[in-house]
Amino acid sequence: MTKYDFDLFVIGGGSGGVRAARVAAGHGASVAIAEEFRFGGTCVIRGCVPKKLLVYASRFADEFEDAAGFGWSVGETTFDWGRLVANKDREIARLEAIYRGNLEKAGVSIFDERAEVAGPHSVRLVKENRSVSARVILVATGASPYIDTRVLGCEHVITSNDAFHLGKLPRRMVIAGGGYIAVEFAGIFAGLGVETTLVHRGQKVLRGFDEDLRDALMAEYAKRGIKLVMSCTFLAIRREVNGIVGVLSDGTAVEADEIMFAIGRYPNSARLGLKQAGVALGETGAVKVDADGRTNVPGIYAIGDVTDRVNLTPVAIREGHAFADTVFGSKPWRVDYDNIPTAVFSTPEIGTVGLPEQDAIAAGYALDIYKSRFRPMKHTLSGRDERTTMKIVVDQATQKVLGVHMLGPDAGEIAQMAAIALSLGATKGDFDSTMALHPSAAEELVTMREKWAPQGMAAE
Repeated sequence: MTKYDFDLFVIGGGSGGVRAARVAAGHGASVAIAEEFRFGGTCVIRGCVPKKLLVYASRFADEFEDAAGFGWSVGETTFDWGRLVANKDREIARLEAIYRGNLEKAGVSIFDERAEVAGPHSVRLVKENRSVSARVILVATGASPYIDTRVLGCEHVITSNDAFHLGKLPRRMVIAGGGYIAVEFAGIFAGLGVETTLVHRGQKVLRGFDEDLRDALMAEYAKRGIKLVMSCTFLAIRREVNGIVGVLSDGTAVEADEIMFAIGRYPNSARLGLKQAGVALGETGAVKVDADGRTNVPGIYAIGDVTDRVNLTPVAIREGHAFADTVFGSKPWRVDYDNIPTAVFSTPEIGTVGLPEQDAIAAGYALDIYKSRFRPMKHTLSGRDERTTMKIVVDQATQKVLGVHMLGPDAGEIAQMAAIALSLGATKGDFDSTMALHPSAAEELVTMREKWAPQGMAAE
């Protein structure tokens, strides 16, 4: 008879924690999971999924406008923000029920409350004010939007969490930030007809992405009427009768109905009892772990965004699966963090996998660069002034493809398939020998022949 109440106790019901719980239970472990908000975590409840639903909504304006070039006459259109939010909420509730149902089917004990680490093998259930024991504790609490409290008046801003539940669509939106979330919401609000401004401390958006993609997206956003204010931060924010005013570091002021901060996310590690249990944390509160997710305290593990490694939902899911197989399934394996595909659901969207050109140069590679920039076939009739950008980064010595980068329609879908090729070590010759699928945008990846000279590092 075990001396513990559970073999595994998972704190956090997001994608990574749920996957770990289900897989561990499938290996015969007795598993419990605690979630104080809603199952599904950031991705399902207030992140990737609802965001992409809003992205779809924002793109219909383009579809209505483009239809004329294909012989359609579209009458007067109206948009109902309240209906969109209600429909989105209904879908999120459906998905949450699926997450909960899958846990129940797996035999996982569910606690709808906050849980804290009370010791190496002890978890405190806050609402019930009692402790349970577990042989292994897994922390999978994710991350939360960061608000710079040094900014005077920061209490007037909203975050992405709030943006999904606005009572009405603002007429003017100012977004601070230059990463995934800021860029995506700028595209969403602009597509819905909101006067949108993006304020970013850097010279370009999307730090870490290939420079050609960064430049191309900024150009496309400018065409769409999104005002890009670079190399600026907020000094102060104040609420006035007719809205909110933000004072920027260059001395100018921006007026808005809402100001949204999307300037980063911090790990959700506070008030979990981790410090008291002796778990080592980084400067931002990230839980320090080894390649298998172990913390410095035996029996306590962590996965996902709370570890601040690669903060993407599929990575957290993979980490949770690897943890459960390794610790409870006698099938040890580790997550491979190379060639992780990712998408930015801007409009036009970005899909990318592998090394950006500047990173490949920094790593010491001599490169062959292949690029293509063209008008998507759809826009030859719609007349829309939008360009697709594609790029392949190749190791000159081995001809191995190091990176594939795209800006344009369906870029995320194309990048997912390109990731398979990169994970198999495909060469440029392998791409060249693949038959093109015509007419498609993706065929450009197997028909590019003209080399471009590699460029140097660009400014951040």
